[in-house]
Amino acid sequence: MGVTRLDERVRRTLARPALAVGWVGVAVAALPTLAGVELSTTARYAPLVASVVLFGLPHGAIDYVALPRAVTGRVTGRWLAVVGLLYLVLGGAYAAAWFAWPVASALAFVALTWLHWGQGDVYPLAVLLNEDYLDSRARRVATGVVRGGLPMLVPLLGHPETYRDVVGAFAAPFGGNVGDLWLFAPDARLALGAAFAVVTVATLAANRLATAESPPTTWRIDAAETVGLCAFFLVVPPVFAVGVYFCLWHAVRHVARAVAVDDGSRRALASGDLRGPLGRFAREAAPLTVAALALLAGFWVAVPNPPTTLEGATGLYLAFVAVLTLPHVAVVTWMDRAAGLL
Repeated sequence: MGVTRLDERVRRTLARPALAVGWVGVAVAALPTLAGVELSTTARYAPLVASVVLFGLPHGAIDYVALPRAVTGRVTGRWLAVVGLLYLVLGGAYAAAWFAWPVASALAFVALTWLHWGQGDVYPLAVLLNEDYLDSRARRVATGVVRGGLPMLVPLLGHPETYRDVVGAFAAPFGGNVGDLWLFAPDARLALGAAFAVVTVATLAANRLATAESPPTTWRIDAAETVGLCAFFLVVPPVFAVGVYFCLWHAVRHVARAVAVDDGSRRALASGDLRGPLGRFAREAAPLTVAALALLAGFWVAVPNPPTTLEGATGLYLAFVAVLTLPHVAVVTWMDRAAGLL
């Protein structure tokens, strides 16, 4: 089965704003570092705090309607039960794992996010940019590995101590201590960095050879995004960089995908109307975003060591996001299958 393509009018309405928000956000976020300005702790954590309401948490809160629309085009009570069960079983199991094995769960979150943010970038490349070379499953997988590694591996190479502190903040509320894991040692970072560089160059080269376009305009966008994000995550403070990416890059691109699977929103997009579909997204995401915040409050009360600092509170919030991410990945993977991406 080939990749499902959007109507050209829908694609034109969605692609430019969905991609431009991330490009502009990353470019603006890099300016303080390029100017030699050191961000305060509050400024570094501000994007992650904002993600509670600014696309980050809400982008997954629409799963209950996005999945059935992507698979069958209709939202039914049975589908709502299926999505609810996914979140209850997978999210509940992962929540229990955090209490039992906090360090392993924290590292699993890094791996899970690598997978998810990689798959989250394959869709806009294949569908919003209409990349012809991503008709190959092998190239989609390789591209996903590269794209997910940019926000998850590159900060480790450039900021190992900060990376360790952040992973430690995930585990600390549950009584976990990251300690001196091999992952943070210089030889490990050298090996990981070298391997990732080889995979990145090989993937970009294979994609370039496979493109049928002349000139390869969309491949150049792919390559520019890859190089730009690599530089961004290498030099910008990790917490700030990941927060900006989460809100304005990953989440916005998923919102574009979520509105594109709705028949009514597609009709509006085909006529050039973007505001209406975004308003519908906000209304549909609001109830479960509020419910997630209530669950976060319960999570806070339940952990053995509730955080007392901004860094600790953000770490606990991200651990909670991890619990929601596992079923969200299952939903997106199902959507990928329906779209012919798997």
